[in-house]
Amino acid sequence: MLFLTESTGDLDEARSIIARHFYTNVVDTLSGRRGWRARFGIAPAGPVTLGDLSFGTDIRMQFGELGAYHVDVPMAGAMIWHQGDGGPSHTATTSSAAVFQPVGDTSLERWSGDCRLLAVKIDRQALESHLADLLDAPVPGPVRFAPTLDLSGAAGASWLNLLRLVAAESARSGGLLHHPVLGARLREDLITGLLLAADHPYRDALHRPRPVLAAPRAVRRVVELMRAEPSRPYPIAELARIAGVSPRSLQLSFRRYIGMPPLSYLRELRLALVHEQLVQADPANSTVAEIAYQAGFTHPSRFAAAYRQRYGVLPSETLRR
Repeated sequence: MLFLTESTGDLDEARSIIARHFYTNVVDTLSGRRGWRARFGIAPAGPVTLGDLSFGTDIRMQFGELGAYHVDVPMAGAMIWHQGDGGPSHTATTSSAAVFQPVGDTSLERWSGDCRLLAVKIDRQALESHLADLLDAPVPGPVRFAPTLDLSGAAGASWLNLLRLVAAESARSGGLLHHPVLGARLREDLITGLLLAADHPYRDALHRPRPVLAAPRAVRRVVELMRAEPSRPYPIAELARIAGVSPRSLQLSFRRYIGMPPLSYLRELRLALVHEQLVQADPANSTVAEIAYQAGFTHPSRFAAAYRQRYGVLPSETLRR
């Protein structure tokens, strides 16, 4: 349950609640079931609105253009939907979320009576501005997301865990999620996580190491060293000495300007290097182990797990392609 809860057995009232917190809609029941009751838990907060929603009976719901990015994640049951004129139908399940664009008429063809879902509405300008900040480049909208998000893969499952956490904490009266700073950060993390987990044209660019032109000289010096020799081992004390700052200062500067600790940045560099080499390599003449070792990965199992989390496939699959 979220911190605004409403329940109704009246179709017009249900329509009004959805319109008030999400979008103008037309709702029709698809079964003759009587005594149904819709339950809505809703957490509106700035650019992100969360909903824990269920109707208790099969329904059809139609919208115009949403004007916002939106994700529906069934916790139980299923939902059949399509968006845009002549667009194909998709099915959202507990392992595959529905991802909606801000443009295109939207229809939930069948929201099953046993379907309880977590809904995430994200302000269009907020998502596109945040993506531009992450890329340090303008983003012409709308961002064309793939219509489904795989929740069984590493990235999708991680984002779902974050969503569940934020949704659960929304119900905790006086919890830290309601703090203006932490709450805003977690909602921003939801947007970042979606951009990293879902498929869209900018996804690969987000996984590349961030530019460091605006970072202090100490950070740039370390980054240049890592880029020149990514396979070398770099103890944090040695990096701090090279940068001319304390280890703690270096860690804080990297988090502020790069968005991650120094050794995490090094791992990202190495993963990107291995990925490029695997794409170009001939599987008849190269092995994953050789390429990974040359890039500085000395633990094959850890490397394979990190690679799969980043690219969604095993390194051997990339090499075979």
